[in-house]
Amino acid sequence: MNWIEVSIETTSQAVDAVCAKLISIGIEGMRIEDSLDFQEFIEDKKATWDYVDESLIEQKKAPTAVIVYLSDTPEGRDTLSTLRTEVALLPSQLEDINFGTLKISLNTVRESDWEESWKQYYKITPIGEKLLIVPEWEPVPETNRSVFINDPGLAFGTGTHASTRLSLELLEKHIRQGDNLLDLGCGSGILSICGLLMGADRATAVDIDPNAVPIAMKNAERNSISPERFTTYVGDVLTDKQLIDRILQSNSGALEYRIVLANIVADVIMRLPPLVKAAISKEDGVFIASGIIEPRLHEVENALVDAGMNIVETITSEGWSAIVAQTS
Repeated sequence: MNWIEVSIETTSQAVDAVCAKLISIGIEGMRIEDSLDFQEFIEDKKATWDYVDESLIEQKKAPTAVIVYLSDTPEGRDTLSTLRTEVALLPSQLEDINFGTLKISLNTVRESDWEESWKQYYKITPIGEKLLIVPEWEPVPETNRSVFINDPGLAFGTGTHASTRLSLELLEKHIRQGDNLLDLGCGSGILSICGLLMGADRATAVDIDPNAVPIAMKNAERNSISPERFTTYVGDVLTDKQLIDRILQSNSGALEYRIVLANIVADVIMRLPPLVKAAISKEDGVFIASGIIEPRLHEVENALVDAGMNIVETITSEGWSAIVAQTS
């Protein structure tokens, strides 16, 4: 299969907003080429390097870009059409951000070339104090951490993005042995599977993208998680009543989750409280929400409070924020 490399030209200021928009339409795997970061790197190295290749100097002039890969299939091209529409709307939705040209360039990439290119950027990553994320193609080192062996597929998260790291750090802090987890917008299943590796008993993972479920299930199998402990669903938890019923009910009665996870985007998180409040354990349940760009943090906090939730903790990193909330 071939893949469509989609490059969105933008500015350093707008990178987080562009990434958030892509995540909101179901695209989680992305590469960022930030001209400002590159310029700072070259300027810093000039003091210690005897020689800087002229080609690197030329790259200083390259624009900032967010790059994603879509399957060269009818479904992938549908996503590309949605991407074009949603990206074009960004300047009117966030008028205080300079988005630059938002020019979209396309390139066809063979699957074998893509896979090798991706592996250059995805390495073993420690998260918090207890987790180690290891790409499937890397040897597993000796460690006392819980090891999550991951193959994100060609369009899903690796755990290296700030919003995912924040989610995992908060999950590590709040998880207890025997917990039941609900992961909304699961992608590659990284949050819920890591929760199981850290001691949770069961996890339910949901994503609107049907491509996410087989990848999440394969990652669960890759990490020796039995099917009895990991349940997956496809659908929109905001509109699909039958899906909501399956999440909240089992053959033995109502289900309660001590931790509900949502690494999505601000607009979706602000619409989740009714489901979260119905799903979460009333005594000590925790809602961990991430994928929130910092300019919208207070908006999300206010929406959760207005819906009857208490903000317990907020953390930020690299322009992204994550919230821990509980029911009142």
